[in-house]
Amino acid sequence: MPLIDRDDCALVIIDVQTDFYPPRRLDVDRQRFQDMVRRIAWITSVADRLEIPVVVTEEDPAAGGHTVPEIREVLPAKAVTLPKNAFAVWDNPDIAAAIEATGRTTMILVGIETDICVAHSAIQLHHAGKRVAVVDDAAYSPGPAHERGLRRLAGRGIETLSTKELFYDWVRTIQDAEAFHDTHADLAVPPGVRL
Repeated sequence: MPLIDRDDCALVIIDVQTDFYPPRRLDVDRQRFQDMVRRIAWITSVADRLEIPVVVTEEDPAAGGHTVPEIREVLPAKAVTLPKNAFAVWDNPDIAAAIEATGRTTMILVGIETDICVAHSAIQLHHAGKRVAVVDDAAYSPGPAHERGLRRLAGRGIETLSTKELFYDWVRTIQDAEAFHDTHADLAVPPGVRL
């Protein structure tokens, strides 16, 4: 498979909502979740600066709340945020239409939960003929469900890569990486990402 072409990418942020994991959920590793949020916010900022379209979903926002502020605050002006009722983004007609409207054929998926909404979305988008890559350190499910979701994706031939790998696929050359860092020095690298 070739490297990911930023000019053919759209970023799809799945269900990273304020109340998705209420305090009563004791199985949630809050530090891992916050690290994931920071990585997604950073990826979103990079996507904005590279003019990569962004589609955001919110599963049952009346119950799960809206997208967390750390991500909402860095969304590009043209980002589309839509409610999601079916687990797979492609199975929601408005979201599928927003994805198609980007004109891109490579979908970069981040968010929650790795084993359900992210996996369902990746599988359905792949089945619909899209190239799909899941950013494994910018996706989350509690406990062993994250790894199970990644195994399921691998079994279906769906690509996974890290935040670092995605960035370097997008910039491609030493000169472009250095120019990006020089131009966007304000963009702090999130925890666990070594560029």
